Amino acid sequence: MSNAAFVYTELQISAPFDQVPWQSVNAAIRELPGFRNKTWLSGIETNSAGGFYEFDSIENAQSFVTDYFPTEARDVGVAQTTRIFDANAARDASIDMQSPHFGVKPRQKPGAFVYTEIQITVLPFNDAPWPVLNPVLKAQPGLLAKTWLSGLHTGTVGGFYSFDTIENAKKFAVDYFPGEAASLKAAFTTRIFDAGPTETASREMASPVYG
Repeated sequence: MSNAAFVYTELQISAPFDQVPWQSVNAAIRELPGFRNKTWLSGIETNSAGGFYEFDSIENAQSFVTDYFPTEARDVGVAQTTRIFDANAARDASIDMQSPHFGVKPRQKPGAFVYTEIQITVLPFNDAPWPVLNPVLKAQPGLLAKTWLSGLHTGTVGGFYSFDTIENAKKFAVDYFPGEAASLKAAFTTRIFDAGPTETASREMASPVYG
């Protein structure tokens, strides 16, 4: 995974996932340079549409967020969010959290995903206290896996989590995570996604979270 990158995207739309033209989008994305896999995201209550992607290089990830994805958002006529993360920076921390993006076989199919990002800068990533945080995270109800995220250029710290149920994902995002951010005196972002409606679309894009 040398020089690999993760990308998080979200479109400011509200549409049930069965109304998203994911088949045509998948076909287009599979042709992009350096694309490896994508997990589709469907926002809880908001019905926003997005994705968590893996690319073979930071350069190809940058091309995706600057060239391809703005065009996709423009075609729909909506605002967008994109983030690039250095996949290698948090490799050890992610493997310790059973991340399927680093070859760990999922224990079970996820019921929900959570995306987080905290407005702090930690460079290099290994200066972050992940050896202390990981045991606490592993004790969170229903947590199946976490891929740690280190923001490209920014050094922001975040995560892409798989949970067994939407209920446990909500407890984590609403009850637990704000306290973690408060301990760092930092602003933060959380998003919760329903893994059920997007399973078929994600499997077609080689998403590792489903095994």
